[in-house]
Amino acid sequence: MPDDAAGTQFTVLEPVDTSDSLDESGLADLYAYPDGLQSCWVRGNMIASLDGGATADGRSGGLAGPGDRAVFTVMRQLADVVLVGAGTVRAENYSGAQFSPAQRQARQRRGQAEVPPIAVVTNRGVLDHDAKLFTRTEVPPLILTCADAVADASGRLGSVAEVIDASGPRPDRVDPATALKILAERELFRVLTEGGPQLLGVLIADGLLDELCLTIAPLLVGGEATRIVTGTGQVRTGMRRSHLLTDDAGYLYSRYVRGR
Repeated sequence: MPDDAAGTQFTVLEPVDTSDSLDESGLADLYAYPDGLQSCWVRGNMIASLDGGATADGRSGGLAGPGDRAVFTVMRQLADVVLVGAGTVRAENYSGAQFSPAQRQARQRRGQAEVPPIAVVTNRGVLDHDAKLFTRTEVPPLILTCADAVADASGRLGSVAEVIDASGPRPDRVDPATALKILAERELFRVLTEGGPQLLGVLIADGLLDELCLTIAPLLVGGEATRIVTGTGQVRTGMRRSHLLTDDAGYLYSRYVRGR
């Protein structure tokens, strides 16, 4: 064993004691955001295969199982806003968040709106007016675009969405820090980003991702599936494990928080 590894302590995470199983309420406690937020806390939620693929048959949903969908729903319930890239909206055919009466009441008790808006990051603002994002939602989505695209996007989408200029120094690009500042001004502090890989890569490169919740699916997909993160910027950001869960299907659910 190399000298620098000789002192490593390993912990056996399985077999799992079934008495420690979690219901929806327990999951909500485990994934709770920090208290007293005054700026955006950005949580990423992604899924990957054992061999690192972010999709199966071109969609991340192709990797999901019942447990992953349950965790996905809980994280949406806890969020003030769901942040996503336009490419993922198109690929996954996004609609607005859908909650039961009990889930809505739980959000009200936390002082949140019954349904969080979907905030779409798009440099061009080109989205299909008839997409489920606009037709199957109770809350108009927020379209975070750049100065060069605001007028055109507003004209095409009309009242089905709120189009917002979220550009920074460059009028042809959405600036992620500016986008988060806009969300914070609306007191949408609990941010859940569901990708895609390009948006997640920008958030990581700019030091804006506070935590990553990664589901590892017990699947091998091979082929040319992309990673959960793409982009040209490279960083080395230390993360600490918050928890690691599993289920009967063999999925792993990890939560890592950025080191402070």
